Amino acid sequence: MGRHYLDHASTSPLRPEAAAAMSRWLEEAGAGEWGDPGRVHLEGRRARPVLEEAREAVAGFLGTRPRQVVFTSGATEAVNAAVWGATRGHPGRPVLLAEVEHSCVREASVRLAPTVVLPVDGTGRVDIAALEEALARVEAEGGPPALVHCQAANHEVGTLQPLAEVVEASHRRGAWVHVDAAVAAGHLPVAFDDLGADLLSVSAHKLGGPPGVGALLVRRGLRIEPLLLGGDQERGRRGGLENGIGIVGFGAVAGALAEPGRQAAEAALAREQTARLLEAALAVDDVGILGHPLDRLPQLVCLAVGGVEAEPVLLGLDRAGVAAHSGSACSSEALAPSPVLEAMGVEAERSLRLSVGWSTTGEDVAAFAGAFPGVVGDLRALGRSG
Repeated sequence: MGRHYLDHASTSPLRPEAAAAMSRWLEEAGAGEWGDPGRVHLEGRRARPVLEEAREAVAGFLGTRPRQVVFTSGATEAVNAAVWGATRGHPGRPVLLAEVEHSCVREASVRLAPTVVLPVDGTGRVDIAALEEALARVEAEGGPPALVHCQAANHEVGTLQPLAEVVEASHRRGAWVHVDAAVAAGHLPVAFDDLGADLLSVSAHKLGGPPGVGALLVRRGLRIEPLLLGGDQERGRRGGLENGIGIVGFGAVAGALAEPGRQAAEAALAREQTARLLEAALAVDDVGILGHPLDRLPQLVCLAVGGVEAEPVLLGLDRAGVAAHSGSACSSEALAPSPVLEAMGVEAERSLRLSVGWSTTGEDVAAFAGAFPGVVGDLRALGRSG
């Protein structure tokens, strides 16, 4: 039995472009041609342009200048660095965020500052009127907040957030804005400079790059205290020897996705594939869609499956060769009730998330369509007999 991977929102397989670029890095580094890119010797001088070419590719892909890109170990570190820098720059001031933000955003914020939780509607979209009220209240209590978080799109249900309105309202009150674009980058256009946000976090492995590398984008002219100290790498914004092989892989994927028409074509195919997944799922009784049915990511759908809990559905699909997920990637070990779905006011224990990516085939979609009705039907029958 073959395997069919429908969990790209957790991590996506390595793209061929990244694998080829990383192989070249390994070969040339192993031959002693490259060294520490921060050194003045020949090996260091050879390594530095390779990293800067990758930085240029990532910057171009995300619509900003190379100097605004700070390479990190992933989006989680980038988020923590954003929260650290903002709260150190505005000590004692609160952070505003919705409960639907990723766990790393929520937990980093709670650890470092008082937080104000923003409500969302039944699709998971931030309430702009509530944001305006919270900003005014916080400002009246002593000044603007340290930071306002707003994800580009939700990582569990795919709902797109009103980023432009959030940025405009926050800046009018003097607040910085951080955008978590980890699940959106590579699937929707992300133009950092045009967006006007102050900070933005991304991760390479979500879009077919290697794990262990990501970036924090910092608005031009903004200075924040670094999270990691110990060296002057990344222009003094992140200490530690750069992850050369990971950065090169990230740059290769960014360059590939920046090719004219590439990202749009992948998004169109993803929409077609998720539409077929939805069609198959909604043909089963008591199955519905969670999140916004239209204003959502092209590659992700989240289902509410009545009458059964998430874990046995996942296990049944896995036995049928289909990999899927319930809730966010960081809660998979516990399969705990999703705070995202609870904030939306829907039952949190019965969700199923399906996500496609660059390597998804028609056979993968067909495998789910063939397995899902039987898995759910068998589990419901078992529940009735028990």
